[in-house]
Amino acid sequence: MTERDVHALRAEALATFAEATRAANDAPDVESALGHLTAATQEVLGDKKAHLRPDGLRAGERQFMVSGVFLITSDRQHNLLVAAHGFPPEQHHLRIPIDLGLPGWVVQYQRPLVLANTDEDPDYQQILKTSRMGSGLLGPMFWRGRMLGQLLTAAQARHTYGPIDLDIFMCFAHVAAAVYMAHGGPEWLRTLE
Repeated sequence: MTERDVHALRAEALATFAEATRAANDAPDVESALGHLTAATQEVLGDKKAHLRPDGLRAGERQFMVSGVFLITSDRQHNLLVAAHGFPPEQHHLRIPIDLGLPGWVVQYQRPLVLANTDEDPDYQQILKTSRMGSGLLGPMFWRGRMLGQLLTAAQARHTYGPIDLDIFMCFAHVAAAVYMAHGGPEWLRTLE
């Protein structure tokens, strides 16, 4: 595994984070506001050379990334995917049971999760319709002590994400919660339910 320069990552991430936050604050609606943040996580986080390592991809795989937000529905029975990038169109506003897979784990334990290599997780369940992701980050979004949902980003190549990405990722998750509330997220969510 290659060493990533934490100082360069933080400098680039800070600039990307600032721009994404500005764009989110200026966005006309909740989903596009969150979309600026989810897109930025793909842009700045992760080892951009992970797919070049011998163990990065399996035969037939190609490196790509996805991101989005799973919001907890008002009845607290489902996670609803919004502000998604890289998911197939038929998974637009995907609704999954609140306890399904890794998003379910994050809801249950209300803690962030870093998966460097999903092959090493016996409980991993594939949610993306098109393929299994090899590495991912999930970060809970809280507002006044209540979990609203979670930010996610994932990549096909194993070891794309690691602990070096988590602190920066959680900054995006914390701002996503504030942006969601500032744009009237709970009212908007009810229109999707």
